[in-house]
Amino acid sequence: MELKGKKAIITGGSRGLGKATAIAFAKLGIDVAITGRNEEKLKETVAELKGLGVNATYEVFDVGNYDEVKVGIKNIISALGTVDILVNNAGIAAFGTLNEMDATLWEEIIKTNVLGIYYVTKEVLPYLIEKNEGDIINISSTAGLSGNASTSAYSASKFAVIGMSQSLMKEVRKNNIRVNTLTPSTIATDMALDLGITDGNVEKVLQPEDFAQLIVAGLQLPRRAMLTNASLWSTNP
Repeated sequence: MELKGKKAIITGGSRGLGKATAIAFAKLGIDVAITGRNEEKLKETVAELKGLGVNATYEVFDVGNYDEVKVGIKNIISALGTVDILVNNAGIAAFGTLNEMDATLWEEIIKTNVLGIYYVTKEVLPYLIEKNEGDIINISSTAGLSGNASTSAYSASKFAVIGMSQSLMKEVRKNNIRVNTLTPSTIATDMALDLGITDGNVEKVLQPEDFAQLIVAGLQLPRRAMLTNASLWSTNP
């Protein structure tokens, strides 16, 4: 499917998976709006995207704050004119046993990773329904397929993303809207490096660009085809 001229929103788009996806989109001629909480990082990424010849903009907001989301999405739609693609990428992670992790942090992970996707999708979806066409890509994790010790909060949030995405997919198929849930394994993002769960070795560890390529491949399928879920793993154990 031809993607040039499409309009995309990517949450958490200033670094990691979000930035790699934004760059991949821009190289295909997709205009991009990115969101995040660090304005300087957002400005830097937008400048890079504009250098690739597309329209690019940003909005600063916390996806876990519904009031901020409503204002931010309205501003983005005003800037882009419309929206065709939503990539719900923003997320946070922290690890610790259920008993040891502070309840406030547990709640923050759920609020960002689950309610954040709900809030943003709720504000974008009416535009896609009105057009009777669109794509929503929700980023879960292999941690949403299988829980592990010390990942209860993160796994719970990513399991929830899968369930929410599956329900949404069945709700909006009739509107020609494709919902794709992706469950990547460890990728060398800033977050993964900061948490110490990978050394980022480019010969062995998945890179953000690999994941962006998967997203693009799903979008390029003809409209009659929908990739509903996919996992991406490194070939190195």
